[in-house]
Amino acid sequence: MVPRPPDRQGARRLIGRRAVVGGLAGALVFPHLILPARAAERVPTPAQTEGPFYPDVLPADTDADLVTVRGGAGGGPARGTVTHLFGRVRDPDGRPVPDALVEIWQCDAGGVYHHSRGGGGRDAGFQGYGRARARGGADYHFRTIRPVPYPGRTPHIHFKVQADGFQLTTQMYVAGEPGNGRDFLYRAIRDPRQRAAVTVALDPAGDLEAGALRGRFDIVLGG
Repeated sequence: MVPRPPDRQGARRLIGRRAVVGGLAGALVFPHLILPARAAERVPTPAQTEGPFYPDVLPADTDADLVTVRGGAGGGPARGTVTHLFGRVRDPDGRPVPDALVEIWQCDAGGVYHHSRGGGGRDAGFQGYGRARARGGADYHFRTIRPVPYPGRTPHIHFKVQADGFQLTTQMYVAGEPGNGRDFLYRAIRDPRQRAAVTVALDPAGDLEAGALRGRFDIVLGG
């Protein structure tokens, strides 16, 4: 019997089917591979309320280090766990937005804001507010404290970002906080991708500063 020539088209179809099945299996094991690598960079950061405690009078020191008040007027470093926050500001297409102005404000370790209506007993060693220009590849860096809860709110840090054609006010939350699921503003973010985008893991950062934490909060403007 004369042997049949190999069915090259059939072989290619079989290989193609195996590749598809293999790809699906890989996607089940590594579901993040389904999305383009830069997809997460294009999820718009959700806008949230500024709240009532944006400083009505800015502190004398407004730099990106909120833990040490310039001039020593606070009498020492802030109470709380030092936390380094890094991030990059991007436009809706995922491109860096250099020179964006990034502002943050938060309560001190006792739950008091730098505001005339923030309450008494404010930690004079904590700046409460800071701002920085996104430099280089649109990166920013703040040195602050780990946010703490206060009645009615889970730990969070307010952010306001301004750049050419864009302005966004939002809030950053801490991953794993038990109060997140009860916080009315956190729950108001319906899109799970956007909720994940404002939820930041804080990890030990002993390589930067003994006993400190670090987190990365990238911000995508517009949408």
